[in-house]
Amino acid sequence: MEKVPMTAPGYARLEVEHKQLKSVDRPAVIKAIAEAREHGDLSENAEYSAARLEQSRAETRVEEIEHILKNAEIMAAPKDKNIVELGNTVVLKGPNGDKEFMVVSSVEADPMNGKVSKESPIGKSLMGKKVGEEVEIITPAKTTKYTIKKVS
Repeated sequence: MEKVPMTAPGYARLEVEHKQLKSVDRPAVIKAIAEAREHGDLSENAEYSAARLEQSRAETRVEEIEHILKNAEIMAAPKDKNIVELGNTVVLKGPNGDKEFMVVSSVEADPMNGKVSKESPIGKSLMGKKVGEEVEIITPAKTTKYTIKKVS
């Protein structure tokens, strides 16, 4: 089985989500299914269908998280604060001001919150680079040049 590289905070977040799904969400869905069954004919019961769909989504996510946690390889905290590695936060100086990203694994990526996968165009452009280096980030929308201002 292939190991899933992760940061320690990313692993901890998945553990919290797993606990939430199993101890809160799953029981709530089971209760919603039971209540919907009380409304009679299940073939035309929208509440029942919605509850079953939510149950399927929750169970799929539980299985996905369990697989990731079972195969996770917690990466050591980056030692060199001058070279971009998995787990580093990087501040880039660009034409429109500074941008900050944390480089994480693909299972932790959340671009809307500044967490970019090391496999993403931004992550690939940053990995192994040093403070002061210029990087060119190519995205589907545009190509932009940045200077690595800080790595932490």
